Amino acid sequence: MPPIGAPHAGGVKRLIRVLTQALGERAILAAQDPVLLGDLSAPQPDLALLRPRDDFYAEAHPGPEDVLLLIEVAASSLAFDRETKLPLYARFGIPEVWLVDVAGRTLDIQRDPDGGRYTTQFRVRDLTAVEIAALPGLSLDLTGLF
Repeated sequence: MPPIGAPHAGGVKRLIRVLTQALGERAILAAQDPVLLGDLSAPQPDLALLRPRDDFYAEAHPGPEDVLLLIEVAASSLAFDRETKLPLYARFGIPEVWLVDVAGRTLDIQRDPDGGRYTTQFRVRDLTAVEIAALPGLSLDLTGLF
C-alpha cells in the first residue's frame, strides 16, 4: 500500500482529537492497531473504539466482541474499504463502521451487521451531532472534519 496522504492523516488526527475529548473513560481509542477477525484476518482500521479493559489490550489484540465502532478514513482506498473491508467487518459482527470519504467530503455510517452486509446504512447530513450507537447520549461535533 502507498503511504497515507496528508488529507487522510489529517482526518484521522481530527477524529482522534474529537473522540479523545468526548470519550473520557467510556471507551479505549485505538489508532491503526490490529483487530483480530478469525484466524486469518487482522485488519488495521484507522480508528477503533474498544470496550474498556484494564490491560488496554496488552495481553491480546481486540476481537469483534471488543469493538464498539471502527472508522475507516479513505482517500485512495475508498473502493477497497467499501467492497472488501465493510463486508469483512459485517461478517464478523462489528456493530458499527464509519467510512469517511476525504475527497467526497462525506461520512457514511453502517450499522446492524447481518451476514456479510450492514442492514442499516446512511450518510450523515448534519455533522454537528453525530452519535455512536454503542455509546448512548454521546454526541460528537464533526464539523471540522472536512
